[in-house]
Amino acid sequence: MNVFELTQALVDIESITGNEAPAGEYIARRLSPLAARSGGRVERLMVEPNRFNVLAAWGHPVVTLSTHIDTVPPWIPSSEDADYIYGRGACDTRGIIASMICAVEELVDAGTRGVALLFVVGEERNSAGAYHAAANGRGSRFLINGEPTENKLAVGSKGALRMEVAASGRMAHSAYPELGESAIDKLLDALQEIRRVPLPADPVLGASTLNIGTIAGGRAPNVIADDARAEVLIRLVDDGETTRQAVHSAAQGRAEIRDILSIPAAHFRSLPGFETTVVAFTTDIPAFGGAWGEPFLIGPGSIHVAHTAEERVEKRQLIEAIGLYKNLVQQLLRG
Repeated sequence: MNVFELTQALVDIESITGNEAPAGEYIARRLSPLAARSGGRVERLMVEPNRFNVLAAWGHPVVTLSTHIDTVPPWIPSSEDADYIYGRGACDTRGIIASMICAVEELVDAGTRGVALLFVVGEERNSAGAYHAAANGRGSRFLINGEPTENKLAVGSKGALRMEVAASGRMAHSAYPELGESAIDKLLDALQEIRRVPLPADPVLGASTLNIGTIAGGRAPNVIADDARAEVLIRLVDDGETTRQAVHSAAQGRAEIRDILSIPAAHFRSLPGFETTVVAFTTDIPAFGGAWGEPFLIGPGSIHVAHTAEERVEKRQLIEAIGLYKNLVQQLLRG
């Protein structure tokens, strides 16, 4: 099975976060014959009931290639044309999984040892698989994390600060608003103040950005709302603590802030022979916490089409990624 066929086979397995088991089983079965013929081993590392990471290793891991198994909804089956493979996860991260597997196949068939593959669950929601792997390290010195970077080695990635903004009020008939207290009005005031919070910038990563992703609340047009809430995500360029405190202060007296997730920004080093880039998205790398070695971030595909109805990965980049992963592994094993 070539890298195109493997990518399509993976796309055609629905594995929205929480339902990764079928894809995990397919990957484990796909790797087992390679491990059997080349002295490797394949393990299913349980994260929680019916959810597991997949680890395949040849010798003691020195360099580990890793990405996530899960995808965002909705599931979109695969299709292809002369240049692209389409479907949910095509670039985030089915094509990356396929390229990593093909690269490791070529490496181990040529006698390379000290290399491992680690595919984890939950990256699209809370990095559950990466946190589990961090608590169960195997001594790897280098981690090659796969995300869509258009095959450029990322020298930095933004972090993420996710919060829920919740306001409470008192119901009343809308004809007599003075008898109630609108939670929606409070929420809107809080969000307006949050949007005014100055956000830091970084010379490499650029400016922090803020997105109000969801708003919900109220009961009917003729009822003063007693409850309202919103979800806010800030892309961080630092550890986020100053921004977190500023958001809490901005909402004070208007709404309650609930901290959901905080992942700091990350900087990485470059290596000779690789084109570099900076990415604005967040990865599993901070969740690994260094337990699987010094991180590098690279993968085929463009983040601009990930999570969209037009998600796709360029076939040329899949082929290129196999060579890049082999080159990166060999450099790290030598150095």
